[in-house]
Amino acid sequence: MKEILIIDDDTDLSFIISEMLESYGYSVTTAENGEEAFDLLSKHTYHLILLDINLPDTTGLELCRELRRVSQIPVIFASARTSESDRITGFDIGGDDYLPKPYSMKELLSRVNALIRRTYGFSAQEKVISFGSISVNITSRSVTKDGIPVSLSLREFDLLAYLCEHMNNAVAKEKLLSEVWGAFSTVEPSTLTVHIRWLREKLEENPAQPKYIKTVYKVGYMLEVKE
Repeated sequence: MKEILIIDDDTDLSFIISEMLESYGYSVTTAENGEEAFDLLSKHTYHLILLDINLPDTTGLELCRELRRVSQIPVIFASARTSESDRITGFDIGGDDYLPKPYSMKELLSRVNALIRRTYGFSAQEKVISFGSISVNITSRSVTKDGIPVSLSLREFDLLAYLCEHMNNAVAKEKLLSEVWGAFSTVEPSTLTVHIRWLREKLEENPAQPKYIKTVYKVGYMLEVKE
């Protein structure tokens, strides 16, 4: 299920949008200001942000500018500010789409669906990534080893899934912390190290000499699959 964060101080509108998006299978969280949004983004990852420009304690433009320092999460600006300069600024700082208020729910849904498809792709089939005796079902968020279910915490699975999606590519520690723990997370790099160790203990035949979850010196980690 794709997760969307709405950042808008119009709580009535946010409620209406949430109801609509949830009826189409999205999971929706709302924030009324920048401080609340930063807090949510530090604790969780989202697939798309619907962002108003006018916020009580900051601007959507500034929030997007800060977000782009650490994450490429898709952003749709939804604002009553419809001047050409605002739209250009929105795109220049990393916005992916710009929807002027007022807009129809049908158009909003169409824009959200299109951006989700462009960013993450779409498939009606389950997505399963297998290596050795390990099978990772991205769709159902389940893992088996030798056909036996492996119990992972939510964060352990998110970390493993991200490494699977970037198989055979070294991923920087900072990137993993941003994408798995949240764009504005303040967790220490040691937290990532501990979760990597836990994954190795649950998945590797010899955790001390991992075959798959490799450390890339001075970079980060990589799921290496040769077969």
